[in-house]
Amino acid sequence: MAAVTLGSDILFERSLLRGRTIGLVCNPASIDTRFRHVIDRAEQSGVRVGAIFGPQHGFRSDLQDNMIESPHGDDPARGGRVYSLYSETRIPTAGMLAGLDALVIDLQDVGTRIYTYVYTMANCLTAAAAHDLPVVVCDRPNPIGGTQVEGPMLVPGFTSFIGQYPIPMRHGMTIGELARLFNEHFGIGAKLEVIAMQGWSRDQYFDATGLPWVLPSPNLPTLDSAVVYPGTVLFEGTNVSEGRGTTKPFELIGAPWVTPEPFCDGLNQRGLPGVYFRPHAFEPTFQKHAKVLCGGCQVHVTDRAAFRAVETGVALIEAFRDAGPTQFAWREPPYEYEHTKAPIDILYGSPALREGLEAGQTTTELTRWWPGEIETFMPLRARYLLY
Repeated sequence: MAAVTLGSDILFERSLLRGRTIGLVCNPASIDTRFRHVIDRAEQSGVRVGAIFGPQHGFRSDLQDNMIESPHGDDPARGGRVYSLYSETRIPTAGMLAGLDALVIDLQDVGTRIYTYVYTMANCLTAAAAHDLPVVVCDRPNPIGGTQVEGPMLVPGFTSFIGQYPIPMRHGMTIGELARLFNEHFGIGAKLEVIAMQGWSRDQYFDATGLPWVLPSPNLPTLDSAVVYPGTVLFEGTNVSEGRGTTKPFELIGAPWVTPEPFCDGLNQRGLPGVYFRPHAFEPTFQKHAKVLCGGCQVHVTDRAAFRAVETGVALIEAFRDAGPTQFAWREPPYEYEHTKAPIDILYGSPALREGLEAGQTTTELTRWWPGEIETFMPLRARYLLY
């Protein structure tokens, strides 16, 4: 298997920033094929790293919870100053950017609208535009491929730090392509250069790239987790466990009121494509229902090409709600810096899922609008694709 050449490989092998002082937005997944971290690659290539910026979960990705701010600090291994962009500020300040010649972003996205790393990138573009600072985005693969586009569009009035722009839940774009979309179409206007990959094709999942998988955030330990994430992440807006506190977050879904076998029998009878729901029970070690037995399922993807992650997530929510109408509940705010709107609404991008299920709509009724919405997005998306 020929390995994909990352944008960071091209940036440093061609010495495009030699002699410059840069800020680096990165975390532990910012490595190359030989496991070399982007900070080390930069310094070995004659580039001075003047500041390090960490996204949600911290520069070292050591903070497990999805709503724990990380502090500013220092990198003891290299001596650099580390600024947290998931703290009292989510946008670099003038002081943080002082003395830099460019800002370099090398983050592993996971292909889902709500993943905060792409909005950390957007905030960096905004700050850089305000300070006339060039930005270089080193492109990386979309780990769940770049062909399938699925789910609801975010609608006006429901923007947040997990959804700043109107795109579908599963967008089928790389982080570099999103940078171009955000910067040009949505008018950020930074001096942006995207360093494209070589050897990546849109139909490739991460395990076809020849690149090592390093969990991009603490609760996406495997590619399997990332494949189901566009749908099962919706459970963060409910009182059903999305598997945090287990070894299979976002693959194991459960609640105390569910008996696994009949629950999964009903789900499998729906005939959702490319997926099998295996009965499973578990006790989360932390977060929702910690140390309480939860019944539910493990989501096994049997055919990636046929699997519809977001539709599957909606069907699961419908099933858990039907299994315990009085026990199921929507999570209350605050959630990801939003203190008023229901978490499920900012996750979904509108109140349509919550209101639809409460009105008795089925998954089929809730999802029938998606193709028309996506059809309007596709020509816009096409303008910013690099592969």
